[in-house]
Amino acid sequence: MPNNIVNLVVHKLIKDPHGVATIELAETPINVTPSAQRLIDHLHKLYAERPGKGYGKFEDDENNFPMSRFVREHFIDHATDFYALSQVMMQHLQFRAGQEQLATGGYVLISHVNNGVTDFLLVAIVTEVVGTAITEGLEIVDSVHLDMSNLRVAGRVNISAWQSDAERYVSFLKGRGEVANYFKQFLGCNDVLVALHETQKLVRGLESFATDHHLEPAARDQLFENAYNYLEELGRNSNPVSLDALANLLWPDSPDDLRTALAFEELQLSDGFVPDRRALKALVKFKGTSTHWKLEFERRGLRNGDIRYDQNNNQLILSNIPETLRMELLEELNDEPD
Repeated sequence: MPNNIVNLVVHKLIKDPHGVATIELAETPINVTPSAQRLIDHLHKLYAERPGKGYGKFEDDENNFPMSRFVREHFIDHATDFYALSQVMMQHLQFRAGQEQLATGGYVLISHVNNGVTDFLLVAIVTEVVGTAITEGLEIVDSVHLDMSNLRVAGRVNISAWQSDAERYVSFLKGRGEVANYFKQFLGCNDVLVALHETQKLVRGLESFATDHHLEPAARDQLFENAYNYLEELGRNSNPVSLDALANLLWPDSPDDLRTALAFEELQLSDGFVPDRRALKALVKFKGTSTHWKLEFERRGLRNGDIRYDQNNNQLILSNIPETLRMELLEELNDEPD
């Protein structure tokens, strides 16, 4: 969907590592030119596709984490205009950046974007890089431009989801831990994770990836088994998962394909959680319960003939019944009256 820029302001955060943070504020918002539109479209796309994001909601403590108040005063109370919103955001960003020794400055893009369905407040810190250009006179010159390929500090508030009391509506790039933490605090994002829910979402993401790529049954089983073995070990040792490392391990020939799938916006899968081993079983096993039976079996059983599903009659047919169970069944049936 196209991104309609409702408002856009660019300020500047000035800070070197271990230095003092200061800010330089623009005098007015940016006029939405084709160049500005291309920049925001590119930034929005980059952000949406980047894996390794954290998700959460606003902290309840508005004194220490005032972003929710800033957003409410503009979007709900209409007590401030967008430029005033950007000013107080920059003052708080200066405070938070000053607390983090490794934080660095850059141009701070603050935009209100609507894609026809959803309103977003997008904040990103971008830096300049010197490249090379060829002039009309065929001369080679330096060309300074925004370094979008190395976007490391950005966050977004889904205003529509926040207004509808969604469970999570704030996201941010996790990147380096120290920098991500200060920016998370700037956004006022509480990203407390429920490992079980995150693991369940990861399993769904892997299943969707296998389906979308039309993997053959054997390849699908192998993907899930590899994922299970790796994630189960992480969970057993209480180690967090890196989605980037997981993509490299499971899909080494084209890891970006899997990264993109796991970064799918609707999935809202966080990075850095410790896998819950209970939820991982869905990768390698099926289970079900009815009034009179409870069944659990491995996916590979569908491939080796031990288990067959009759779609027409909605029946599961089990083969190679263990001898003990077979004898119990025969005894039970033989004891029944004719």
